[in-house]
Amino acid sequence: MSAEGAEPGPGSGPGPGPLCPEHGQALSWFCGSERRPVCAACAGLGGRCRGHRIRRAEERAEELRNKIVDQCERLQLQSAAITKYVADVLPGKNQRAVSMASAARELVIQRLSLVRSLCESEEQRLLEQVHGEEERAHQSILTQRVHWAEALQKLDTIRTGLVGMLTHLDDLQLIQKEQEIFERTEEAEGILDPQESEMLNFNEKCTRSPLLTQLWATAVLGSLSGTEDIRIDERTVSPFLQLSDDRKTLTFSTKKSKACADGPERFDHWPNALAATSFQNGLHAWMVNVQKSCAYKVGVASGHLPRKGSGSDCRLGHNAFSWVFSRYDQEFRFSHNGQHEPLGLLRGPAQLGVVLDLQARELLFYEPASGTVLYTHHGSFPGPLFPVFAVADQTISIVR
Repeated sequence: MSAEGAEPGPGSGPGPGPLCPEHGQALSWFCGSERRPVCAACAGLGGRCRGHRIRRAEERAEELRNKIVDQCERLQLQSAAITKYVADVLPGKNQRAVSMASAARELVIQRLSLVRSLCESEEQRLLEQVHGEEERAHQSILTQRVHWAEALQKLDTIRTGLVGMLTHLDDLQLIQKEQEIFERTEEAEGILDPQESEMLNFNEKCTRSPLLTQLWATAVLGSLSGTEDIRIDERTVSPFLQLSDDRKTLTFSTKKSKACADGPERFDHWPNALAATSFQNGLHAWMVNVQKSCAYKVGVASGHLPRKGSGSDCRLGHNAFSWVFSRYDQEFRFSHNGQHEPLGLLRGPAQLGVVLDLQARELLFYEPASGTVLYTHHGSFPGPLFPVFAVADQTISIVR
């Protein structure tokens, strides 16, 4: 038997209290192995706790009292620290939060006020340009009206004179007037027919503003992107591309898939795919995650875009049916109808925003992270138009 303290005897320990149910003796000892009070008989040589760690019950109780005292002191110190934190630190934190929130509000108001002021100035400038262009076109048209009114009057005078000669002169008199007839005819021929002139048209370029375009693209992508559920039409996906289950991610494969059933809608050579959604009017925006790919094309294409063969008529940007932003390694460009315009980008965008305004006949490519307009194309689009994608390196995804 291992005991901490004196050997227990039959009558050792404190006075009456709870008794051992087995021996009817006072529970004056503590068994450390079983973690419970025991009597002297249990702790003795023949008892059930022989060989256990035994100590007097009052010693264990004293140890517990000391632990409680220590714990109470720690709790008191912890309470004092919390009280000090609540009294001294939190009020300062609260004051700083109020102060910083006030400064943040002022900053937001100040910056938005500056943006608003700049927008108002730009609005005024552009409206003045529109008014000036309208006045210029109006004056050009008025000048043309005066010019052609004078021309009509001159032609009428010449015609009246020639008709008079024809009806009132005899043969000899007519012959004598030959020089005058020639001069009048020559004068009439000098009055040219009206020709189409850009000077008579309103020039829409007067409304173009880099600042307005950037703010507008940011607003459009912020408000419209993601509102339209654009997904890939699986019938159009090239056999060199794998389409995700949600039909939003295209992954390039060097091996041609044999699982794709060929059909009239499917691109059979170039790694292209069309969206299932088409647009004929209105304003539309979507974003594509292109961070993982160094070879891709993103843009729009007409539904008349051919699908079969390796010719340029099926290759995005090499025909009249597609308008795309493309990347090949560190080369970026806009392509349409075989015309390729290099774009001097220093790095590739992680996401590419596309804004299509069919009413304004405008296609815009935008980098959301920097708020940069990468390229804007103005022109007529034969509808309907489909978002179009091509990838020849890793993966691109329509942002959900």
